[in-house]
Amino acid sequence: MKKRVALFLSVMILLTGCGTTNANNGTVASTEKQTLILSTFGLSADISEEKVYSPFESLNNCDIVTDTGTAAERYTKLSSDPDSTVDVIELSQALTAQGISAGLFEKLDLSKLTNVSDMIDVAKTFAGDGNGVAYTINSMGIIYNPATVGLEIKSFDDLWNAVLKGKIAIPDITTTFGPAMVYIASDHKGVNIKTDNGTAAFKALSELKPNIVKTYTKSSDLVNMFTSGEVTAAIVGDFAVPVLMKANPNLVYFTPKGTYANFNILSVNKNSKHKDLAYKYINYRISSELQTITGLALNEAPTNKKVTFTAAEAANMTYGDVAANAKAVDYSFVNPILNSWVDQWNRTLNN
Repeated sequence: MKKRVALFLSVMILLTGCGTTNANNGTVASTEKQTLILSTFGLSADISEEKVYSPFESLNNCDIVTDTGTAAERYTKLSSDPDSTVDVIELSQALTAQGISAGLFEKLDLSKLTNVSDMIDVAKTFAGDGNGVAYTINSMGIIYNPATVGLEIKSFDDLWNAVLKGKIAIPDITTTFGPAMVYIASDHKGVNIKTDNGTAAFKALSELKPNIVKTYTKSSDLVNMFTSGEVTAAIVGDFAVPVLMKANPNLVYFTPKGTYANFNILSVNKNSKHKDLAYKYINYRISSELQTITGLALNEAPTNKKVTFTAAEAANMTYGDVAANAKAVDYSFVNPILNSWVDQWNRTLNN
């Protein structure tokens, strides 16, 4: 059952123009109630309900129904169902690129998304082709338990240390940061991944295998793994850090030099029956007011350049220097060979 909460004044202000306009406050809810089906990662669902969904529902006289799961699960579900009722889908860059190639998404009219003009340059570039809008940037770092780790971890390279035998978890190749994990392995070998299509990377992953307890598909799985002591360190996307540290306050997280960034992208299903409402939701999601709220509540680094955070507030997000120095995975290179990588990954790590 959905929770109903008091609206945030800042969110009410930002949504001016999202409903039917009147002379008093610029917006009133429409009389016909619609349902927006949102395919989403589902992390911190209670917080998203309170901070994101309920305010939008109230101001637009609609219901949001969420379809949750990993990016790969939800993409497969959408791509295999020509009658999908999903309106808006949140995906990683890699899967968004696949969806664009497959013709799954509506070509967006950016004139309907007034907040695009306030986005950081790299995010604005992604939006420029009309295939999707980046609502947050995240990167991968290392989270560990200093009481049990057995060494001082300063870099991704340290995860290959034999002291960590049977102690770490890494994201599976099918997850948001799976391809970036292959890049990191290639960096560990000092090889430009484009020169050998990942050969050196998979050699490095084979060498890392003794240290790996699990290649996980859901970052939420790490909560129990750390709590039980099954793992003492993991590579994880920064979006999962608040949940992990809430469950295990003694954990330490940091973003090593040489990390890789990923944008999470909002796209509209070309078969959506509620495209006007979908546009409103996307514009709302990239507003400075809401991104300030979601940055603090969900650790979502903003793509709206008007959002500012203190150093303490941005400690676990891809923001400022971390965002400026993060490297990018080239999915135009990765996607054509990804099936081969998945096969090599499974033979190397999952046997």
